[in-house]
Amino acid sequence: MAMALSAGIASATLPTLYEYYTSPEIKSGLSADQSYFQLNEKNITLYSGAMHYFRVPKQYWRDRLKKMRAAGLNTVETYVPWNLHEPEDNKYDFGKEGSEMQDFLDIQEFLKMAKEEDLFAIVRPGPFICAEFEFGGLPSWLLRTKDIKVRTTDSKFMNYVTRYFNILLPLLTMLQFTKGGPIIAFQVENEYGNTAWSEFTPQKEYLQQLVKLYKDNKLVELFFTADTPSKGGDKGTLPELLQTATFDNYATKEFDIMNSLQTNRPTMVMELWTGWYDHWTEEHNTRTNDHFHKVYEEILTYPASVNMYMFHGGTSFGFLNGANVGDRKSDNSNYQPDISSYDYDAPLSECGDYTDKYWIAKELIEKYNTVKTKLPEPPKVTEKLKYPEIPIVEEMSLNDIVSKIDAIPSEDVIPMEQLPINGNSGQSYGYILYRKKGINISANSVLTIKGHVHDSVVVLVNGKRLTNPLNEPKDLDKFGFWRMEDSTLNLGDEDLKDATLDLLVQNWGRVNFGLLYQFNQFKGLWNGDIMLNNDKIISWEIFPLEFKKSWNNALDNWKTVSDLGHGPSMYRATLNVNEPKDTFIDMADWTNGCVMVNGFVLGRYSRLGPQQALYLPAPFLNKGDNKIIVFENYVPSSTIKFTDQMYFKTAGNNAIMLNTNFNIYFSCFVSFIICILQFNI
Repeated sequence: MAMALSAGIASATLPTLYEYYTSPEIKSGLSADQSYFQLNEKNITLYSGAMHYFRVPKQYWRDRLKKMRAAGLNTVETYVPWNLHEPEDNKYDFGKEGSEMQDFLDIQEFLKMAKEEDLFAIVRPGPFICAEFEFGGLPSWLLRTKDIKVRTTDSKFMNYVTRYFNILLPLLTMLQFTKGGPIIAFQVENEYGNTAWSEFTPQKEYLQQLVKLYKDNKLVELFFTADTPSKGGDKGTLPELLQTATFDNYATKEFDIMNSLQTNRPTMVMELWTGWYDHWTEEHNTRTNDHFHKVYEEILTYPASVNMYMFHGGTSFGFLNGANVGDRKSDNSNYQPDISSYDYDAPLSECGDYTDKYWIAKELIEKYNTVKTKLPEPPKVTEKLKYPEIPIVEEMSLNDIVSKIDAIPSEDVIPMEQLPINGNSGQSYGYILYRKKGINISANSVLTIKGHVHDSVVVLVNGKRLTNPLNEPKDLDKFGFWRMEDSTLNLGDEDLKDATLDLLVQNWGRVNFGLLYQFNQFKGLWNGDIMLNNDKIISWEIFPLEFKKSWNNALDNWKTVSDLGHGPSMYRATLNVNEPKDTFIDMADWTNGCVMVNGFVLGRYSRLGPQQALYLPAPFLNKGDNKIIVFENYVPSSTIKFTDQMYFKTAGNNAIMLNTNFNIYFSCFVSFIICILQFNI
């Protein structure tokens, strides 16, 4: 009791972060004109953490921000996703315009909340953000502009950037520190120099054009760039911009290289990778606590400022995961899509729970931060509940699904981005069905898809699926997936007259990092002709399956399940909830597809792993009945199961359970003992 009272008195006498750095008045912002940072003419080390507002339910923003501040952080960092804020050409949403992700997009409210929780903010507006996010945050409708060259001075690209920035940046102007807001710094582009190791040469003029747009929109805080010094040197920055680093190891080496390129300027790592992200088929990526402790302390003793990427990863809800193309190939054969979870093995888990890294960071910040300000107590973790298993009671066949979509006639197969829908912005996400009616198929006919599929295809004849299920990683080397070029499929040993051929293509996510040619990320069938034996198939009907919330909720042609057939089909169940709690939908018994809750696309699942469960936050649930829809490509399960924790597993491997409760309790006990020792009680 005496210890707690002493701690409370000590905390009460400390100023808040804003009281300390804005007293007696705000004269200047974050300065990098010397070898250390100053904010309002007071020395500051930035203890920052990344959290993407668009990956966390709005109802949980404050909880996550409070947890960051309780760890001793003084800054939150976030990207800004262009593809969400301008989902259609010249149609914007910053939290009130009714797009699919509307509830995630009020960036002004997020930044104001950060200030309320006594945090400064670093904003990285892009236009390219990487972030393991769909297309690196670029809107897919850009691809409709012929020969556009993203991330360059190409006027076609820069005209779109200028229009978007002239909408976005004024929203941030009054939220700058020198205007009384939380923003202390802005990033110009993102890891632009990290492309310098390849055939692409970063364009200084492009960076200059972005800086001019910032200044024209009255941004006055510190401008910076971020790259791995040992990769790109200073190729991705300008002399007037502060250069910061990105890495997960060898901090001293990277800092020494960076400081040889810029003298008498503050040292900072803008991305200390606390963990890593996962591709489908991989084992869940982690970085050990010992490694994190070692590198984080090496940074603080250099000494340098640091932004932990990620501090809280969250979730790539919907179809918003990104992808990579390994070995710098542009033909899709080494395509590597990311999972929906962005847990990142971060200090705060995907569902906002404390991990060991949280307490490590808290301990080290307390040890090295000489500026003591008032901190809140770490909030309690949100309750997780394993809801009872529920049965699938309704289904809808692919034919029933497409009966609710207007067909688009096309002589040839075309990518989803070129469809004349969504205000002539094309299709961004989901699936696309290519249908050929009235076709004669002789016995043992061979279907050939020229080039590569973008990204996987399910073939049906007269509603019967002919492609095999995706059960294990080696199946990706077979027909129907992105790795195979000019892939072929035998359509069976029967003669069929007046048949219907369906090619259902899934977009698994556009590449978020790579060279210019890797951003030619059209999705669907477009790489070559579709052949039946030696004849090109023409005159298609095309159906976009976007699974938008309003469309999902309006579906009314459900049928009672009598005997669960094989996909592709939609399956529906009802979860009745008395009091919504966080949970996870366990998809280990299903094969491959996506899950929707009350119409909203929660994310993807695949038996390939490593992700086996989908995080379902309580704010997505209603008191009473909740409709859960599964779109399964291959073989469904008869029930939907739940779990109270995330777990990861690849095909054939044991599950890795992310149950942090023991670690939380143990770490709290350790923190309690540390407090006792500090107060000599």
